[in-house]
Amino acid sequence: MSNDVQDIEFVETPGPPAEGEAPTEMPVVQAPPIQSRFLFVDVAAQRAKQLRRGARPRVAVPTEGPIKLERVAMTEVTSGLVDYTLPPARSSTGEGVA
Repeated sequence: MSNDVQDIEFVETPGPPAEGEAPTEMPVVQAPPIQSRFLFVDVAAQRAKQLRRGARPRVAVPTEGPIKLERVAMTEVTSGLVDYTLPPARSSTGEGVA
């Protein structure tokens, strides 16, 4: 796995509202479609890790049967609900390469 994958940044959803507060509505903004299957896998894996650590799903999760967070993450990425940024491209001049 390259270092570029570790530099992907995600936007986390806000946590549950405090007692007595109304839930905040997040605007749904679709991310640009992912063209690379490798980037898709990396983004979905990072999102699945967020879900395992307690992030709230952005899609409806089935209530029956086993729930695989990896499948939920892939559905979110396919729907364009996961924001991500890529690190700046490296220069192709080869400077700084040992």
